Amino acid sequence: MSSSNSAIKAMPHSPQHFVNDRNVDRLPEGMEYALFGLGCFWGAERKFWQLEGVHVTSVGYSAGQTEHPSYKDVCSGLSGHNEVVRLVFDPRKISYQELLQVFWQAHNPTQGDRQGNDQGSQYRSGIYCFSAEQAELAEQSKQHFQQRISQAGLDQITTEIKPAESFYFAEDYHQQYLAKNPNGYCGLGGLGITY
Repeated sequence: MSSSNSAIKAMPHSPQHFVNDRNVDRLPEGMEYALFGLGCFWGAERKFWQLEGVHVTSVGYSAGQTEHPSYKDVCSGLSGHNEVVRLVFDPRKISYQELLQVFWQAHNPTQGDRQGNDQGSQYRSGIYCFSAEQAELAEQSKQHFQQRISQAGLDQITTEIKPAESFYFAEDYHQQYLAKNPNGYCGLGGLGITY
């Protein structure tokens, strides 16, 4: 096999967001990244693109060891990657703390390697931080939400909080999936506990 055939390449994706037509490959000046895993990325992405102050969203894979994985690689469980949503947000319009509140309320962070009927390590709960400040805020929010759910008699949070690693775009058909397929499956559901 020649090296050109075996070379691993980035997943092709549309540079334009299907919902708001903004460029998903650019980080405009003054804006920041956030990266979350909270189960199936279709519903997670829709949850965040609807927020005022979120400039653009993309879905992909992160927190594993395989370079440029495919959906099949990630579903095998062998890549170590999580299904994630990457946000570009404007901190002058929405704070990282507000994004964390949406993250905690939008899913069940106590289930380990699953969300509802979706099972596998790619559905684990995770916050992947781009700065020490994001990591500190993430840890504080985790402690706060743990107190809230403990008061309700629920289990321990299993969410991993780690530095952000490489983000690999998912296949184009996954991008903004629930806008392209309004009747598509979304197993995202929270605990019904406010932050």
